[in-house]
Amino acid sequence: MNKKLIKEVNRSFEKYFKTKPLLVFSPGRINLIGEHTDYNEGFVFPAAINKGIVLAIEKSDFEVSKVFALNKDEVYEFGLGEIKPLKDGGWRNYILGVISELQKLGFEIGNFDAVFAGDIPGGAGMSSSAALENSFVYGLNELFKLGLSKTEMIVVSQKAEHNYAGVKCGIMDQYASMFGVKKSALLLDCRTVESKPFKIDFGDYKLMLINTNVKHDLSETAYNDRRSVCEMVSEKLNVKALRDVLLKELEPVKSEITESDYQKVSYIIEENSRVQSFSEAIKEHNLELLGQLLYQSHDGLSEKYKVSCVELDFLVNETKKNKNILGARMMGGGFGGCTINLILKSEFKKFKKDISKKFKSEFGQACSVYSVKLSQGTHVVNKTY
Repeated sequence: MNKKLIKEVNRSFEKYFKTKPLLVFSPGRINLIGEHTDYNEGFVFPAAINKGIVLAIEKSDFEVSKVFALNKDEVYEFGLGEIKPLKDGGWRNYILGVISELQKLGFEIGNFDAVFAGDIPGGAGMSSSAALENSFVYGLNELFKLGLSKTEMIVVSQKAEHNYAGVKCGIMDQYASMFGVKKSALLLDCRTVESKPFKIDFGDYKLMLINTNVKHDLSETAYNDRRSVCEMVSEKLNVKALRDVLLKELEPVKSEITESDYQKVSYIIEENSRVQSFSEAIKEHNLELLGQLLYQSHDGLSEKYKVSCVELDFLVNETKKNKNILGARMMGGGFGGCTINLILKSEFKKFKKDISKKFKSEFGQACSVYSVKLSQGTHVVNKTY
């Protein structure tokens, strides 16, 4: 958690609104394995990280609410009686979506003032949108004593994403951001929305994130298209979701779907199985197997689910040439964003320098490299900051 950012947001709020705010930190997330399985009611393995959104929020006596996006230096003023999605609304729609979903549940939200800022790299697949949604639903729940549980809050955040951002996301991002446990990842069952924390000790290894700093335009449409394919095949098989299907059970419908759709669906089934294997490998402290599963996951995402891109494939392929890296894969929805890599701690700096140079040479632009720690989920920040 970035103490400097917390101080900056707090200071800005007090400067603009002349009062002391409630402070909330909502983390971004990484996903160790289990990509695109969440909306198939399968298993995922996310963790909250020490990068996120800091929100300062307090009730207002004015007739409008004001939100100041500190990173963007943008202010948005709105009335609570006229909530609807904005065309090209960007960050505003995530906040409006949260308010709208709370209103649909019958809650009366009063006007408020807010300042927020974050240190989650944009477009990196670390779920800045879920962190933003969670920070606001959590802050509003505290301010107006709504009495919502964390589980109820993440459903509000998810519906805000569906109805105001137009992305039919699963529950993983909001869940990991809200329920994260320090130094742990969560084996999350997306059907029951229940998780088991796994304390993770990577020993001499650590996680490295490499951000391609690209986001290809296909991402949103492709996400929704793939979700439709999964739902279509589930319907043909007469099951609730692909989580209920074994690979051999696809045979009866194979002739009724395209080869491309068959590959996509088989990836989901295989990935769901990999998540379970990953949890067993953690219990056994089998780091070699963890690495192999990461590579298998990437191959499936790239070759079968077709959500990778040349930049992500390049980064993963480069790691295969380095014996100090156990595994790597693309992370997030795809078509850009980050790779997640399991690398020997002592080699972090050297590989960071090498891969940055190679990526720049190959694509003419810089990648960004980060290390992250596994963090606590959304919570009120100690006022001593």
